[in-house]
Amino acid sequence: MKVRTAKTSDAPIICEMINHWAEQGKMLHRSLESVYDSLREFQVAEENGKVVGCVAVDIFWGDLAEVKSLAVAAGDLGKGAGSKLLTAAIADAKAIGVKRLFALTYENDFFAGHGFELTDRQLLPEKVWRECLACAKADACDEICMQLEFDSRG
Repeated sequence: MKVRTAKTSDAPIICEMINHWAEQGKMLHRSLESVYDSLREFQVAEENGKVVGCVAVDIFWGDLAEVKSLAVAAGDLGKGAGSKLLTAAIADAKAIGVKRLFALTYENDFFAGHGFELTDRQLLPEKVWRECLACAKADACDEICMQLEFDSRG
């Protein structure tokens, strides 16, 4: 299994994977248009020529980015794609100079296993104002906010 930068031909499967889990209440829906719009933020896990997972890193400010849309195809769970994708997202964030990486998730144990710690979403005002206020779950959000801070050495 390898992780690579997403291509335009990957957008429909990325959208399909994300929306599969959104239908299960595990993440938020994304339109195909929004996936294309942010395609440069995505990486995919590929095994035997098949895309089996995706993740995006969305920059909010000079020192802050979010891990978004981390999804693995239902038939490929438990094979390590999620860990490989999160590791790649962390490396990507470090490479571009981000100091804090956060995720809003229901999978806090998974993120904790990669060094993320629980944090208060109110400490992330950029996130609250940019997207959370427009979210259908804004008044009753049950996602857990996790954050990974990189030390000054990167």
